[in-house]
Amino acid sequence: MTNKEWFPTAKFGLMIHFGLYSIPAGEWKGKRTNQIGEWLQAYYRIPNAEYSQLATVFNPILFNAEEWVLTAKEAGMQYMVVTSKHHEGFALFQSEWDNFNSADGTPFGRDIIAELAEACYKHGLKLGLYYSQEIDWHEPDGGGMARGYTHVGANGGYGEKGCSWTNDWDFPDNDKKDFSRCFEGKIKTQFKEILTKYGDLCLIWCDTPSDITPAQSDELYAMIKKYQPDCLVNSRIGNGIGDYHSCGDNQVDFKKAGNTSAVVGGRTGLYECPATLNTTWGYKSFDNEWKDPAKVIEIKNRLNAQNINYLLNVGPDYLGRIPAPAQEILRAVGQASN
Repeated sequence: MTNKEWFPTAKFGLMIHFGLYSIPAGEWKGKRTNQIGEWLQAYYRIPNAEYSQLATVFNPILFNAEEWVLTAKEAGMQYMVVTSKHHEGFALFQSEWDNFNSADGTPFGRDIIAELAEACYKHGLKLGLYYSQEIDWHEPDGGGMARGYTHVGANGGYGEKGCSWTNDWDFPDNDKKDFSRCFEGKIKTQFKEILTKYGDLCLIWCDTPSDITPAQSDELYAMIKKYQPDCLVNSRIGNGIGDYHSCGDNQVDFKKAGNTSAVVGGRTGLYECPATLNTTWGYKSFDNEWKDPAKVIEIKNRLNAQNINYLLNVGPDYLGRIPAPAQEILRAVGQASN
């Protein structure tokens, strides 16, 4: 069975947002953000020289790849999608590009994606990798310029102030930025790494396209298919490219059951809804607005009835643990589904 044939049968997957933002956990210098946790650096406009110090204490000693995989399987999930690199620019894999990654630039000193790939293979769970192909706050030419200075915060509402999508606190002259330099350097280098080092991937999950050109989206898509011919690509690669449609974040309500095309559009008939288990993607220690198991099951059944996969997110804490409430909910969902 190809991944295109498998995808609509999968129904349920686990998304994991994990990175340096898991350490401050939504708090910075005595303030708590009301934005989603992984946007902390942009929300507080934290300079890279300061934010990068988090890498020197990144040491999730309780991270266990098999525990993450088995948590997903207990919940009845068929695949896992992990943030190999989010907007902060920190990679969870060893990279030749620089040492701003979990293997080379932290006390932890381990390739988290490699360990997850091995655990997924061992336990029969398909692995997909998220990679922020445009926004990268660690890079002078990281994208996001076209999006301006707003960002939707927790609960889908605007925060008390907006966020710049590009790093204009360290690199303020947006007119002199050239995203193609970032694309030709870091983005393509690390894309090839994640496509060639970790075995078969079921999908690549891109995000937040704005400055990326049609030619660049096409080039990334071709690279993915060159190294992983059966790997699916979501629509957030940009410019109308992709193998399946990513619905909006937490877009779990649709007007007409069984008529997704009228509501979410799409190119191939394959759909996936990424959604949070509480209100954040990256870990926030004070976000306890958890959906109960009955609500998760209701959403899952409603989406699945419309042929939409439910990609449910958890944000592990700075020690590498999936929070206990999340584990309890996922366990209960799996038990109720058996």
